[in-house]
Amino acid sequence: MAAPRLFLPSGPRTMAPAHPPRPLSLEGLHGTVPLPHGSAHPWRQYLAFAGPAMLVSVGYMDPGNWSTDLSAGAGYKYELLWVVGLASLMAIFMQVLSARLGVVTGRDLAQCCREQLPRWTRWPNYLSCELAIAACDLAEVLGSAVALHLLFPRIPLLVAVLITAFDVLLLLSLQRFGMRLIEALIFVLIATIAGCFLIEIFVFPPTAPNLLDMAAATVAPDLGAFLRNRDMVFVAIGIIGATVMPHNLYLHSALVQSRRLQTDERSVRRAIRFNTVDTVIALSGAFLVNAAILVLAAMVFHGRDHVALANGAVIVFNRDADWIQSAYLTLTPLLGVTGASLLFALALFASGQSSTITGTLAGQVVMEGFMDWKIRPQMRRVITRLVAIIPAIILISSRGDGGINDLLNLSQVVLAIQLPLAMIPLLWFTGSRRLMGVHRNGGFLAVAGWASCLLITALDLYGLPGACHAALAVFVHR
Repeated sequence: MAAPRLFLPSGPRTMAPAHPPRPLSLEGLHGTVPLPHGSAHPWRQYLAFAGPAMLVSVGYMDPGNWSTDLSAGAGYKYELLWVVGLASLMAIFMQVLSARLGVVTGRDLAQCCREQLPRWTRWPNYLSCELAIAACDLAEVLGSAVALHLLFPRIPLLVAVLITAFDVLLLLSLQRFGMRLIEALIFVLIATIAGCFLIEIFVFPPTAPNLLDMAAATVAPDLGAFLRNRDMVFVAIGIIGATVMPHNLYLHSALVQSRRLQTDERSVRRAIRFNTVDTVIALSGAFLVNAAILVLAAMVFHGRDHVALANGAVIVFNRDADWIQSAYLTLTPLLGVTGASLLFALALFASGQSSTITGTLAGQVVMEGFMDWKIRPQMRRVITRLVAIIPAIILISSRGDGGINDLLNLSQVVLAIQLPLAMIPLLWFTGSRRLMGVHRNGGFLAVAGWASCLLITALDLYGLPGACHAALAVFVHR
């Protein structure tokens, strides 16, 4: 039987009974997944720990990533594959640290911020987190709405946006059945995304990639040409900015506590080890999905400046193209396969739906962690979705379907601003001997984590003026 989980206001797990239990992360799901004995087969142990990183990984392949990956592949073929790999590697470092914080301290990142940082930081941190979650949810609303509109053309985009206000409530009702069912549902959605792109790239002859060219572009990029091309640098910043999601750092530290963790030293080390493996595998899968989106765009769109549809309409490919809708509309004419566009829209819909589920859980974590407020998940979902859906309804009502890219740009600006506010406390806490004890970051993790944080922050700041200028198009007609 698992040892009782008692927490101190700071410091690693302890069995000292002098302090009362602290509030739990995701209380309804906390400690609900049993773990096998430490002597069980490693595969059985891994399967018991596997799941939290998979839920987090959907944030790394949400509709916001699709737009940047499609633009990169269409504009530069495989030349930015290494950026997708670098962004994924930095994401792995940050999520490993997040999982480690949750396992060792028994607290999620939001709770640690509440307990360790000055009291005046609670409201600014909480509001910035909520804004980032709403911005991310905005991209998910648009992705799901575009997918519905593409799958069912008779549904106008504005109506599809309204439908997304209710879709996730049905999915969240599954939360009462436990974490394992949520993880299974997310696995099915991720498998749908991966399966669609597997067919798109390796089954349809026109999109069969050159694996040697892909490998060369990934491991041996031409950095000189990259640095000389300012447009390519901005696309790369967009890829990195759309990859590491701040709310995922809060969420992962809470999700690992859904396992019935024990507090003895051997069990803590085991939990750290298997959660690290789970993170590497899940985010490597997310990298493959993002790489597949880029490769599909490279094979289908690179070298083309327009395509004529069967109805006589002409879609022009340029820097400001609405790549999510353009990709769907042009896949079938360019590939000559009727199901190509359908597979793309189905994968997009699965991406939006899986991201909305994890976004709701992240909102619950930051609300409970920073402010110690508890409300029903359904009500929590309605609030977040309304914050995201109102600007989408206003813009689409006034400007039609052409504002999708502008809203996505706006969401990325918000995420870029909030990201350092999550990364810096995470690195500070996990490097603290007082909080983490012997499990604080070693030299490699410390260097890799801070290097990732500084690089991501620098690139976000470098690209922020251009992103803000693009986001102004939400309010001003260009």
